Amino acid sequence: MAIAQPIAALPIPALPAHPMARPGYGKRTVADDGEPAQNTSPDGLFAHLPAREAYLATLIDQLPEGAAMSIKVLADAQPYYGQQAVATALRTLSTAGHLRRVRSAPAAGNRLVTHTFFSRTPRPDTWWTTYLNNQPTPHPTKPRTVTRPTNTPDPGIAPRSRSHTHTHTHTRAYATLAGIGHVDDRVTLSASECTALESLASQWLDRGATEDHLVRSLTTDLPGEIHSPGAFIRTRLTAKLPPERSREPKKAATPPHRWLVECTHCGAPGRPEALAGGLCRPCRDDAPPPPTGPLTPTEIHARAATLRAAAGLPAPLADASRSA
Repeated sequence: MAIAQPIAALPIPALPAHPMARPGYGKRTVADDGEPAQNTSPDGLFAHLPAREAYLATLIDQLPEGAAMSIKVLADAQPYYGQQAVATALRTLSTAGHLRRVRSAPAAGNRLVTHTFFSRTPRPDTWWTTYLNNQPTPHPTKPRTVTRPTNTPDPGIAPRSRSHTHTHTHTRAYATLAGIGHVDDRVTLSASECTALESLASQWLDRGATEDHLVRSLTTDLPGEIHSPGAFIRTRLTAKLPPERSREPKKAATPPHRWLVECTHCGAPGRPEALAGGLCRPCRDDAPPPPTGPLTPTEIHARAATLRAAAGLPAPLADASRSA
């Protein structure tokens, strides 16, 4: 069975134009906060990792911010490892504390998008939980609004003569008063009565009443006969005027946190503190222990023998003669 090449034999190839995710998503580098790197050596940032994981960590480290980070894209970006190997390596990098796959919970008009936070320094679960809970929620890009130019008259054309008849601009209050006659014709108001009562109705709306609330208050429990609808509505607008709203500034509601960590292996979402090592419980049970250092030759041969036995392959001739 072929043994994985050491890290020195796997140079990072010249990267082509790497696909980019949507603006604001994809790879997000965790800024160095001054903490000393853990488990690193002068030989390299990722020398504490096995060869495959160290190679892919170096590749990810060289990608620009916002680069696409799907398993397929990472497999296509280098010539050594396929999608299955990349998926296993990402799981190891997650348990080692180098990355977390995170999704922003869906908001109105915003589709679910995955981010990959990458840290050169291996971070413990408690650090990741605190860091992710303090990250601002991404906002969807607002569509650009096109401002239409206002129509300006041609100076060479004489403007049309305007009618001197005054046209009333229908405010919410005016339109509400004009419509109560459709609810009950006993309180049908004329145009002049709507204009005279408009300021009173506006006070209702300014104090938080809705149009529906205003109509119900003016048309509920009407007497059998109303001789002067305008005077009757004026009395109700005055007598039932709601109290003024408190002028104390409202405390800004804390927006619900919308970050969810995604299991690096199976993609199941969960809170940061619930996914130790960036893995859900079922994947943690199946995952190998995090690497503590490069494998020794004895460990490499033992792991190769285990894989051969699981695949039902015969032992190499040297091992067969040794066992005989």
